[in-house]
Amino acid sequence: MEDDLIPCAQAGIAFKTGDILQIISKDDHNWWQARKDNAAGTAGLIPSPELQEWRTACLAMEKSKQEQVNCSIFGRKKKQYRDKYLAKHNAVFDQLDLVTYEEVRKTLVLLGAHGVGRRHIKNTLIARHPDQYAYPIPHTTRPPRADEENGRNYYFVSHDEMMADIAANEYLEYGTHEEAMYGTKLETIRKIQQEGKVAILDVEPQALKVLRTAEFAPYVVFIAAPLLQNLNDYDGSLERLARESDLLRQAYGHLFDVTIVNNDIEETIAALEAGLERVRATPQWVPVAWVY
Repeated sequence: MEDDLIPCAQAGIAFKTGDILQIISKDDHNWWQARKDNAAGTAGLIPSPELQEWRTACLAMEKSKQEQVNCSIFGRKKKQYRDKYLAKHNAVFDQLDLVTYEEVRKTLVLLGAHGVGRRHIKNTLIARHPDQYAYPIPHTTRPPRADEENGRNYYFVSHDEMMADIAANEYLEYGTHEEAMYGTKLETIRKIQQEGKVAILDVEPQALKVLRTAEFAPYVVFIAAPLLQNLNDYDGSLERLARESDLLRQAYGHLFDVTIVNNDIEETIAALEAGLERVRATPQWVPVAWVY
């Protein structure tokens, strides 16, 4: 309401550091249209990063002018030149140091050994936060069953259509089970993003080669197998789970953003929710290739 640059104060929306803003339009160079927290209703105006940078630079230059006026009239000419030089470059540094808006992570990737509980974690998160998370519906070449609807549990496509899309690099990953092909199409992930939600993926680690881009901006969580507690654990499925988990950590550990040991499913989900909240509210380090 107090911004003297906004074209219509009533059209502005208030927000603070850590708020999630859904950008609706960037058509105006100075004032973007945005909606707060994906809330229903009309969008409001927020200043663009360029406008904020210009505003900060102007304030820095104005401050330097006032400091020069306050200087003694007996100051040496050399010092005045130095002050003007410093004022100019301080304004540039203030502009570079300005924090405005950052894109949030768009994809949550759950990695882990087969049987470690990723599917249960994924389904629980979506059930608890259906407005925040969604799982991309897979495509398959098998015919639909009597109770299945296209686009609800699966997208049903022909074998030729799926092979053509695979050749066009439109699938994140795919495979064959009982003579039918299944796969996750990249477009289904983009559709979730367009709805303002985070796509949850429980994929094979090789899929990270495709996902580690600015478009998908993944937050990679490794669900580690529980620790072996006694001798009985070393004979059977728990030992296999622990061994596979260790192999994944050795091969792909440099790509993990966080590791959570799944000793208790409820504790694991609570730790994951806390980690995701930190990601939403604090700046994150990302590969330089995502930015430039």
